[in-house]
Amino acid sequence: MSKVAIVYDRVNKWGGAERVLLALHEIYPEAPLYTSVYDPDGAPWAKAFPEVVTSFLQKFPFARSNHELLAPLMPLAFESFDLTRFDLVISVTSEAAKGIRTKPGTLHICYCLTPTRYLWSHADEYFKGLAFKAVAKPFTDRLRKWDKIASQRPDKIIAISTEVNNRIKKYYDRDSNIIFPPVNTSIIRINSVTEKKHYLVVSRLVGYKRVDLVIEAFNKLGYPLVIVGTGREEKKLKRMAGNNIKFAGQVSEKELTMYYGSAKALIMPQEEDFGIVAVEAQSFGVPVIAYKKGGAIDTVIPDKTGIFFEEQEPESLITAVRKFERMTFDPKVLKANSNKFSKDKFKREFVEVVKNARMF
Repeated sequence: MSKVAIVYDRVNKWGGAERVLLALHEIYPEAPLYTSVYDPDGAPWAKAFPEVVTSFLQKFPFARSNHELLAPLMPLAFESFDLTRFDLVISVTSEAAKGIRTKPGTLHICYCLTPTRYLWSHADEYFKGLAFKAVAKPFTDRLRKWDKIASQRPDKIIAISTEVNNRIKKYYDRDSNIIFPPVNTSIIRINSVTEKKHYLVVSRLVGYKRVDLVIEAFNKLGYPLVIVGTGREEKKLKRMAGNNIKFAGQVSEKELTMYYGSAKALIMPQEEDFGIVAVEAQSFGVPVIAYKKGGAIDTVIPDKTGIFFEEQEPESLITAVRKFERMTFDPKVLKANSNKFSKDKFKREFVEVVKNARMF
């Protein structure tokens, strides 16, 4: 029986990538989880793993909550792991975990969430201003060089979406399979709410999620909007918002179910690598109004499970919302589309890729 290890950039939060890790744990329940830093309080889900192995960065007092400051040390952290006892190593990464070193004969499968955003596709968003770019350039040039080398180490790369597949080819010059991330679409959606009261945003409140765009649009529209989530831009966004906009904060699964049940549509204004919330909404029979870029291209079927807006501008979103108000959507079609992204499908396809990779 193969000895398997799973490697992830950092274990300190909950999100889409963490759902991937738990699905992989179901396939390989004995596999330990290797990571740069681990915060048990921020990531209680990781207790499912038999062991969480951390790098030397764990000893840094601020590492668990300020990992961004440690980016220059991430390559060394992952290269320092001894993985010689494993036959199969699976890296799940949007940064440095793909750079692990494995022995000859070990199969390394990389599930790539995206090529490192701050180095490649979204570098301009992370390094704004000529002065900041100039100061950061030696650091980013060195990391880009290492990242390119690290991208060649996996035996096989799997992309989470068509967008990420294209980025892998562009930045790493490698081909990849696409396996969509697992979304929990099997829950029975019992909800007594029939009246559709509001539009909905489910997101971390950080800059690139573009919740500010939605607030600007709905300030003009005057329609009820509920924003679920927290983040460092929360105070700023609350100051922007009109009385028609409610901030629900961090909510329980039960509360989120109620918000989905009473939602007219989910608004997704950001460019996502995949965007699990778009699928989650559809599993509740809720259509999606999404920015026409990134993972939404894979998850939203125009005029059947949602509509797109073309530009990340309030007026473009306003036009889309007004168009949406004149449309109707079939909840059965929405739910059927969400089932294409189920956890069972993810697990079947992942096992198949591993099996085929071992044959070569």
